[in-house]
Amino acid sequence: MKRNKRISFIITMLFLTLIHSIKAQEDKVTTRGNEAAPHKEKVDSMTIYGFAMGDAGYNFNNIDPNWFDVVRPTKLPAFKNQFGSDGNTFFSVRQSRLGVKSYFNTRFGQMKTIFEIDMFGVGVDAGETTIRLRHAYGELGHFGAGQTHSPFMDIDVFPNILDYWGPNGMIFFRNVQIRYMPIKKDNSQLTFALERPGASQDMGRYSSNIELDSIEPRFPFPDFSAEYRQIGKFGYVRLAGIVRRIMWKDQNPDSLDLSGGTVGWGFNVSTNLNLGKKDIFRGQFVYGRGIQSYINDAPSDVALKEDVSPSPKPVKAVPVPMISMVAFLEHTWSKKFSTTIGYSMLTIDNTDGQADDAFHKGQYAIVNLLYYPTDNLMAGIEYQWAKRNNFNDGWSSHLNKIQVSVKYKFSQYIYRKVNS
Repeated sequence: MKRNKRISFIITMLFLTLIHSIKAQEDKVTTRGNEAAPHKEKVDSMTIYGFAMGDAGYNFNNIDPNWFDVVRPTKLPAFKNQFGSDGNTFFSVRQSRLGVKSYFNTRFGQMKTIFEIDMFGVGVDAGETTIRLRHAYGELGHFGAGQTHSPFMDIDVFPNILDYWGPNGMIFFRNVQIRYMPIKKDNSQLTFALERPGASQDMGRYSSNIELDSIEPRFPFPDFSAEYRQIGKFGYVRLAGIVRRIMWKDQNPDSLDLSGGTVGWGFNVSTNLNLGKKDIFRGQFVYGRGIQSYINDAPSDVALKEDVSPSPKPVKAVPVPMISMVAFLEHTWSKKFSTTIGYSMLTIDNTDGQADDAFHKGQYAIVNLLYYPTDNLMAGIEYQWAKRNNFNDGWSSHLNKIQVSVKYKFSQYIYRKVNS
């Protein structure tokens, strides 16, 4: 029922977009294929864009079957034969995407909107090919609201790869938020945001990110995030931070009450460096406590720890420390060929209250060769590797995968000159 409602909503939005396009034609609007908006004239514009993408490959080792077409170290086996036998072929079209962007002039300034979906099921739809909302966001002047990339996240760190999920140690979270952008210049940006608390990176229930039985999470305050970016000829440097209040109530009616709360926090330093005309370095370093739900592929925000202080409680809940990094190099061989190679890592400072088979460390590495025969077509082959280490039982598992992909992009640009 929920899926049918979502599909109906998407169809309605696309129908309204079509009606808007027809109305624009009646108003003598100009349409262009892949052209950008003319900068010298004041215009209202809308772009319908997206791509159809097909993936195929071979998993030499095994991974959680709900994540057969991506690389996620947390989804590798935590013990022998957890996910069956090695060696599986996969096919997928779940990366395919559709979106609408618009820019309209108002007396308060230019209003920007974006609505975007793909077909990659997560949460209760994990493993399915189904409609998933990516962006539903609007911006007017220095204010914005809706679902889009968190300011704590730097989307420009994401490398040019075929794997959908991307580097495991990257901050990657699209969240519902209200943001204020006091600085919006060509060479510098400053953003503050209040974000929806308590959401996991899988869009699932947040309670799965607190390793406590009979605990009901509570979030009295929004997460607060901020970012500053300085841009130059070399590329850019970006610093971001986040603070969040996490609370919980013990619903178990016994004498041991584990109710409490904690503060999660973290910082993120990232960059894109232009290493000549043919090479770009994309890097990121993250450190924090209780911010795992903002990491691209991470376990719990909060876990149990033995309480050695004078207290009737033998254990207490604490924000779990973590550290991660991303380092990728992109090289352009020619107008038709490029290669990306890189590595990412996430390490959890596990508490003594966690299970021996709890996730401790994840590693991720990729190298590819991509081919662009035309502007709107890309094909490529990619070798993918990942490794998982458990906390305290000596277990590790790894993944070797080959993926080939073909992507067909499309875009329709519509604009109308605005009378001064």
